[in-house]
Amino acid sequence: MGTFSLHCHPKTPALDLRAITVDWRVGTDTLELTYRLEGAGRLVLPATATPERKDELWKTTCFELFLGQVGSAYQEFNFSPSSRWASYAFSDYRKDGHDAALAAPPVIAMEGSACRVRLPQAVLAGVSCAGLTAVIEEQGGHISYWALAHGDRPDFHRRSCFTLAIGAAEGA
Repeated sequence: MGTFSLHCHPKTPALDLRAITVDWRVGTDTLELTYRLEGAGRLVLPATATPERKDELWKTTCFELFLGQVGSAYQEFNFSPSSRWASYAFSDYRKDGHDAALAAPPVIAMEGSACRVRLPQAVLAGVSCAGLTAVIEEQGGHISYWALAHGDRPDFHRRSCFTLAIGAAEGA
């Protein structure tokens, strides 16, 4: 589908990180995302861990994906460079959130300053739009929030942040 640039929220400027781009590729059976960081010298990464579902990954460096269905329902994915992950489903803006099942867990690998994520392509079924986001921790506990689009405050759950239109072929 392409490469997309994330923008740092102006109220949470990064220290050294200059840019984040995300490569979006849909294969026969997979959705592959590669989050690339430029200027990641002060990046704080969680320690490598057993790949498993874990809550509150967004409290440190975490890459995220929001997938919106027609209507107001959406799914949130959190991908930690540690290899841990989370998937949540919502019926509307932050409403009725619960763990969402996946056909297979994501495969997450940090390679230098890039985080590669592979998901089952089935996650795109019924999806009309997407939001690509990242929470970045730099040394000293400094947090910055990155997204395709922002509102007046960092809040990735707002539908106005889901600016990536998903084509009918990818959503089938």
